[in-house]
Amino acid sequence: MTRNADLVIVGGGILGLATGLEAQRRLPGASILLLEKEDAVARHQTGRNSGVIHAGVYYPPGSLKARFCREGAAATRAFCDEHGIAHETCGKLIVATDPSELPRMAALQDRARANGIVIEPLTGDEARRREPNIAAVAALWSPATGIVDYAEVARKMAQVFIAQGGRVQIGARVIGGKENAAGLTLSTTMGPISAGKAVFCAGLHADRIARLMGLSPDFRIIPFRGEYFRILHQPPDLVRHLIYPVPDPERPFLGVHLTRKMGGGFTVGPNAVLALKREGYAKTDLSARDLADTLAWPGFWRMLRRNAAAAAAELSASASRRLYLQKVRRYCPQIGLSDLAPYRAGVRAQAVARDGKLIDDFLFMESRHALHVCNAPSPAATAAIPIATHILDRLTGLRRIGPA
Repeated sequence: MTRNADLVIVGGGILGLATGLEAQRRLPGASILLLEKEDAVARHQTGRNSGVIHAGVYYPPGSLKARFCREGAAATRAFCDEHGIAHETCGKLIVATDPSELPRMAALQDRARANGIVIEPLTGDEARRREPNIAAVAALWSPATGIVDYAEVARKMAQVFIAQGGRVQIGARVIGGKENAAGLTLSTTMGPISAGKAVFCAGLHADRIARLMGLSPDFRIIPFRGEYFRILHQPPDLVRHLIYPVPDPERPFLGVHLTRKMGGGFTVGPNAVLALKREGYAKTDLSARDLADTLAWPGFWRMLRRNAAAAAAELSASASRRLYLQKVRRYCPQIGLSDLAPYRAGVRAQAVARDGKLIDDFLFMESRHALHVCNAPSPAATAAIPIATHILDRLTGLRRIGPA
């Protein structure tokens, strides 16, 4: 069979697109094909997040998250500046609303400094002078945090990729595949694709694609729906910065935060509740296959036992806007129930190990001719460009890609 591409990339989110651009930079003249199963790029996690350019405050020193986030924030801004994409470095306040949170805040400050992140502790009075509508007994100020529309970034990446000779095939779902001595062949809904190498950025389907390609991943993607609300009836200067609660160190989620949007206005969210479908953005969305995959995974039940109280609290807040509002009013008491308007939800692809632990860093698997991005948690959007560099560094046999 004639080779369709030197390199095929599966997944048209920001990570797959950034990988395509990095491959073009390193491999001039190579034939690079990106496959996306939807009718456009950035339909899932890339287009359904908070839009925050993270500074890297939260992540364990030495982790891939810490490294990629720090590099990615600068790279994201540089890409936006080069291509005229609006973004804003508005800064973030991480607020403690109760004295019991102060030890966690101090630990977070130490972690940020270990990561080389500029962070400034504030008293409650200092925090309120910055943000009069916010309640806090103390806060951390992260001046380097910003906002952007990641879907817009991804669409621009796709335009640049195509202008430089790359090909994007939408509506192409991978349904099978196998490797051979020369490369690999993928079965897709658009027909067979033959390539020398492949990168799989499959997000919510990362584990399935890995198994489909003959690997044996010892994790399962468990989908968590993050529900957001848009804030109504509030002045445009409600807050000048992003407002985050102090996170729980036992959980990988950062809590319900108040976020300024590039197009104006504010959102609050996300919470984290089990989704009954991997792309289940509505509460009523259900996939028997997806739910069976979740329930059949031993790690899911072990995770649930470890986090039963937190899961019950999240589920209750999902069922009751009044309970959801309580999370927000802890730090912004002037927001009322009538201010919460529906906003698009997201679904996080969370890799869960067999022992029930949430895999909280980036996870990759490799085969002879392919690399699979198996877990790409937040701050993956911020960090997409350096992650793409890492992928190309790891892709085996790179010198054999492209024309001789």
